[in-house]
Amino acid sequence: MADEPMLAQQNGAIATEDVMRPYYQAVGDEEIVFKAAYRQGLSLVLKGPTGCGKTRFVEAMAHDLGRPLVTVACHDDLTTADLVGRYLLRGNETVWVDGPLTRAVREGAICYLDEVVEARQDTTVVLHPLADHRRQLPIERLGVTLDAAPGFGLVVSYNPGYQSVLKDLKDSTRQRMVAIEFGFPTAEIEEQIVINESGVDRATAAELVRLGHAIRRLETGGLREVASTRVLIAAARLVCEGLTMRTAARAAIAGPLTDDVAVGRSLNEMLDVYLPDAVHD
Repeated sequence: MADEPMLAQQNGAIATEDVMRPYYQAVGDEEIVFKAAYRQGLSLVLKGPTGCGKTRFVEAMAHDLGRPLVTVACHDDLTTADLVGRYLLRGNETVWVDGPLTRAVREGAICYLDEVVEARQDTTVVLHPLADHRRQLPIERLGVTLDAAPGFGLVVSYNPGYQSVLKDLKDSTRQRMVAIEFGFPTAEIEEQIVINESGVDRATAAELVRLGHAIRRLETGGLREVASTRVLIAAARLVCEGLTMRTAARAAIAGPLTDDVAVGRSLNEMLDVYLPDAVHD
């Protein structure tokens, strides 16, 4: 696909860029499902572990579809006003300022709510009329209801294995969306991703991926998360800076995954088994 100008918007920042397609390798039919749902005006929910490529996938889809992308990182304090907008004082007057969701609705952008279950459930209810056949956004403070501009798309994501029972997507929200489930890619695909994102050689990438798969097979409650593709890439980048593989893996993989002393010791023993302690050029 030829490179084309895109409007990129991240949490309110907006810029026009000539960009190449964000690097993403499909592992199944996720691209076909996403584009079909988008063409039909259906909203999507992406489910999968942290660091498996959900955000990069949305960036690639926005590029393929030629749509601007608005990304919102959800958190506990996210309010409806943060998404929709609020009145603010500017000089001697009070003016309305659109939130990222409202801007996406007006402009026909794809709005991506990352880790949506981190937001309060009373906040995500505002998505319901946008996510179903109405494709509308009521703005109570203005007394208006906006129809989504052509090209608007709503995408949310979360990690169902990480959040507690108290942090889950409401059934009434789920059933308005098409679901795409993500997992970690095969070793061959993951090696290529690590190579592309870090610049390491294939042998180094293969060793890091082999370690990552071994950690994912562990059954222990002391790990915050399994070793994601993201942390493997971080370790590979440190190797490119001249660190040994063990040192890079301790800093980028073992360290972030746990604070438990015993689990950390076990991970470091795995590093000694799986990784050579040599500098890779």
